Amino acid sequence: MQTVRLMRRIWLAMVATVLVIGAGISAHAALRGISARNAARDRAMVAADTRAVSSAMPSADQETAAPAAGVTGTIDLPDLPIPAGAVLDAGVVPARPFSMVGASALDRDRALQCLTAAIYYEAASESDAGQQAVAQVILNRARHPAFPGTVCGVVYQGSEHAGCQFSFACDGALARMPARAAWVRAARAAGMALAGYVYAPVGLATHYHTYAVTPAWNRALVMTDVVGAHFFHRWKGYWGTSAAFNQRYAGGEPVPGPHMTSPTVAAPTPQMIAAAGAAAVAVPVPVAPVVLAEVKPVPATPAVPVVTNMLPPESQILDRWKDSGKPLK
Repeated sequence: MQTVRLMRRIWLAMVATVLVIGAGISAHAALRGISARNAARDRAMVAADTRAVSSAMPSADQETAAPAAGVTGTIDLPDLPIPAGAVLDAGVVPARPFSMVGASALDRDRALQCLTAAIYYEAASESDAGQQAVAQVILNRARHPAFPGTVCGVVYQGSEHAGCQFSFACDGALARMPARAAWVRAARAAGMALAGYVYAPVGLATHYHTYAVTPAWNRALVMTDVVGAHFFHRWKGYWGTSAAFNQRYAGGEPVPGPHMTSPTVAAPTPQMIAAAGAAAVAVPVPVAPVVLAEVKPVPATPAVPVVTNMLPPESQILDRWKDSGKPLK
C-alpha cells in the first residue's frame, strides 16, 4: 500500500514538473512572438519611410540633386600634393578609432544627434553590422581632408544648395517622426562609433550604394565590402590609403540639421569695376564750414482741451439747403 502511495506521489510530481516546463515554454514562445511582432512593426514603419523618401527624390536631370536613397554623394578629391614616396595599402586596412578627446559636451551631443540621424535614415532596416558600416563611412569622411572635419558637417554637407551627400538631408525625410525603437537602436550604433568602435570589414570606405542602383562612380573606386544591402567603396591610389586620413577632429560642430541656404552673389561685371574705380579717383567736393545758428527758445505748445462730447460735429450745411433731400408731398 505504501508503495502505491509513493508511486502516486512520484507520478503527480512528474506531471507537475511537465506542466511547469510546458508553461515556461509557452511563455517564452509568447515573448518571442511579441518581439517578432514589434520588430515587424518597426521594419514596416522604416519601409514606409524609405518608400516616401524614394518618391520624394528629385529628377535625375537636376545637376544639384541629392543622390538616390541609399547612395552617398560624390566629391572631388582634395587639391593637395601627394607626399613623395607614399606607400599604398595592401588589401582592406581598418580605420583608426575615432577620437573626440577634448571635445565639449555640446560637440558630443551634436555629433551623436547627427550620426544617429544618418544611421536611422540611411540604414534603419539594416542589421547591426549594416548600421555600424554606415557609421564608419561617415567617421572616415570626417577624418579625410576632402570632407568637413566635423560629424554634422559631413552628414549635412551640400544641404545649403540641395546637393546633399546623403539624400535624407534634402528630400524632406527629416519632417517625418522616426520610429522610437529604431531611433534608439541607431543611437546605440552611433554612440559606439563615436566612443572609438571600429567596424573593420569596410576598411577606409568613404562611399556606398545599395544593390538596387549602379552609380556612375562605383567602377572608379575600390569595393571593400558588402554589408546587408550596401556596397562599400574607397578611393583608388593615395587618397584611399590610411596615410591620407590625417584630418584631426577639432570640434565646432554646427547645429544639427540642413544648413541654411547661402545667397548667390553675382560676380562683378567690368562696368561695375570701372564705375567703382572712377568713384575712387573722383575729386572731392569742398565742404562749406558749418555755422551754428543762434538757438531760440521754442514757444510752449498750448494744451489741447480734452473733448468730452463724443457726438459728431454739427452740420455745416446752410439752413436753406437742409431740407433739400426730403421727398415732395
